[in-house]
This record gives sequence, C-alpha cells and structure tokens, in this order.
Amino acid sequence: MEFCDLNCEYAAWPGDEGLDGSGSCRTFQAIYCTKKARHVYNNMPRPEKKKKAPGVIQDKAAS
Repeated sequence: MEFCDLNCEYAAWPGDEGLDGSGSCRTFQAIYCTKKARHVYNNMPRPEKKKKAPGVIQDKAAS
C-alpha cells in the first residue's frame, strides 16, 4: 500500500503557511494534491500514488 507524501508526482507544498495548524512541525503537514485539486493529509493511504522519478524530489528550502 502506498501513502501520500512528497515523493508523489501529484504532491506539492500547500500555498498557505500554517494551513494545517502544525506551525513548524512537518509531521502532520497538509499536502496539495494536483490530481485531486485539493489538500490532503500527509501519510493517508493513497492507491493512485505515482512516485516521482529519482532526482525530481525537491526540498522546500531549495525552492
């Protein structure tokens, strides 16, 4: 089973800071799913996950 995380081709950081109420904690982060066109919970079971190609995963600090 696959889980929603930033390794997914459809995952992106949400545009709003503190959207999920976690502040600086990334354990419970919200993720924007471009396939569903809405925010989803990090680590939710996600059968339609499509992993990014190696070297494509970007750190938020680098962007």
